[in-house]
Amino acid sequence: MGTRVTIQDIADELGISRNTVSKAINNTGILADATREKVLKKAMEMGYKQFSYVTAVRSGSSVLAIPTPKANTEIAVFLTNFVGGSHFAIVMLDKFQKELASLGYSLTLHRVLTEEQERLELPASFSRERTAGILCIEMFHYEYDKMLCSLGLPVLFADSPVTLMKEPLEADLLCMDNQSGIYSFVKEMTRRGKTKIGFIGEYMHCRSFFERYTAYRNAMHLAGLSCPDEYCIAQNKEGIRHPSSEDYQEYLTGCFQSLSRLPEVFICANDFVALDALQALKKSGYSVPDDVWLCGFDDSPESKIVTPSLTTIHIHSQIMGFSAVNLLMSRISEPSLNYRTLHTETNLIYRESTGD
Repeated sequence: MGTRVTIQDIADELGISRNTVSKAINNTGILADATREKVLKKAMEMGYKQFSYVTAVRSGSSVLAIPTPKANTEIAVFLTNFVGGSHFAIVMLDKFQKELASLGYSLTLHRVLTEEQERLELPASFSRERTAGILCIEMFHYEYDKMLCSLGLPVLFADSPVTLMKEPLEADLLCMDNQSGIYSFVKEMTRRGKTKIGFIGEYMHCRSFFERYTAYRNAMHLAGLSCPDEYCIAQNKEGIRHPSSEDYQEYLTGCFQSLSRLPEVFICANDFVALDALQALKKSGYSVPDDVWLCGFDDSPESKIVTPSLTTIHIHSQIMGFSAVNLLMSRISEPSLNYRTLHTETNLIYRESTGD
């Protein structure tokens, strides 16, 4: 048997079908617990790549003990905008690059222009021949993403477009946990007597926004609370394809002024939405936290220094960077793996915008 263990190798060793091994390793389908346990144990014993971290930890070697590549040494990162210092992806990319370098890979950044997305064109700076895999950060153009998935390269999305009622993208997906913090927040608000809770953010903007919106609605349902439509500000300014912060604040100001009464709390799709909401509320004559409470998402640097400081949900960007390398390297090593979606831990942080 060669040094690279495959699913078929494990199946042959155990005398079972390849499909059974795949179900056990990827946790799909119906399988007896004893069979699943037997397969996973054998996979770890044989050093199957998806479980190589177990052997590595026991031996004290690098967690991502993947051989240095002989060719195709570039990992391409696709973005629609270069992320600024406040964006969670800055820390994520830093960790991602360091881990890649230790494995013998280099990182190349490619900004995809709006017209390139519309024409389904690859950036001129991208080399298919030198590329081993692609990481897409906040690439929300569904048809363009489908085109990337058709290149025959491993693709990993850090967040993605909303794919409801569409064919799933043939790629792995990395997200932060967009639900637990919101469930905990709604539970705590009801404990404090706050039962009128709204949501702000374009829920169809991306998968993360959608998951946060559905978490809000599900949490309200489980708490026995209603979600009036007027408390869900889930659109944007009409007629502008890519609204600026000023455009969005103008839209929010109009929404707030049209309400006969504000809810007691607004959950915002991210911190930047919350910061725009804070300004729009001030323009409308409202004070946070005196008239309404706000909760953001991301724990951006701005959330700590704004007045009032923002209650938010913290993203662990380092583990996202490490997980991105793990997902992409295992896909490069074993292209036949079932596609995976991974959510990394988040934590709720209370600050002044909710009276804390």
